[in-house]
Amino acid sequence: MLGRRKKTPVVAELPAPDGASGRPGALGRAELDAYAGLANGLRGANAVMATGPAKSQVALGLAAAALAEGRRVALLECDLAAPSLAGALGLAPDPGLHEYLTGEVESAEVLQPLVLAGPAAGRAVEPLACIVAGEALSAPVAVLDSDRCDQAIEKLRHAYDLLVIDGPPLEEDPDSLRALAEHSTVTLVCGERGEIPKRLPIAATGLVLLG
Repeated sequence: MLGRRKKTPVVAELPAPDGASGRPGALGRAELDAYAGLANGLRGANAVMATGPAKSQVALGLAAAALAEGRRVALLECDLAAPSLAGALGLAPDPGLHEYLTGEVESAEVLQPLVLAGPAAGRAVEPLACIVAGEALSAPVAVLDSDRCDQAIEKLRHAYDLLVIDGPPLEEDPDSLRALAEHSTVTLVCGERGEIPKRLPIAATGLVLLG
């Protein structure tokens, strides 16, 4: 007799963004405090991947909270099919991960420092290290599921206290999601109630609900 699929637990319920500040990457005090609770709950993890409808919001919030605690943090955008991080944070759109994985640039050329404003500045010892996706790629699985991508992620895990991965969406090729999840201590599926499908394409550590 087949066992029942284990239900993915809810690890955090967070407020929706208040939109009070127009500054790129800025979080309000209530938002930052909520994400600090999530960051503390994941204290033993040094690589976290976020996917799902609210993946980018949660990835940035978690990175900002960890940075405010004085940790060295890198934020890596792996949604190569629909990049959005550069526009959201006011960063250069390229070169990025795409160009690095295809051998067009070296690692130092894709790192962009971002000084977060407001409460997120906290006890930050240095800027948030951001790597945007770069030029959009219609079928990114080949580069995400590659030795060069594996090596890049492992280097980031060793160079920073926490690596936060803004992963591909749940609708992306499952091989892309699985390849990145293999390098993540924690995989979070993020979204509002009713947005997250009951059947997930990957095994997730937990759900993060917003709203």
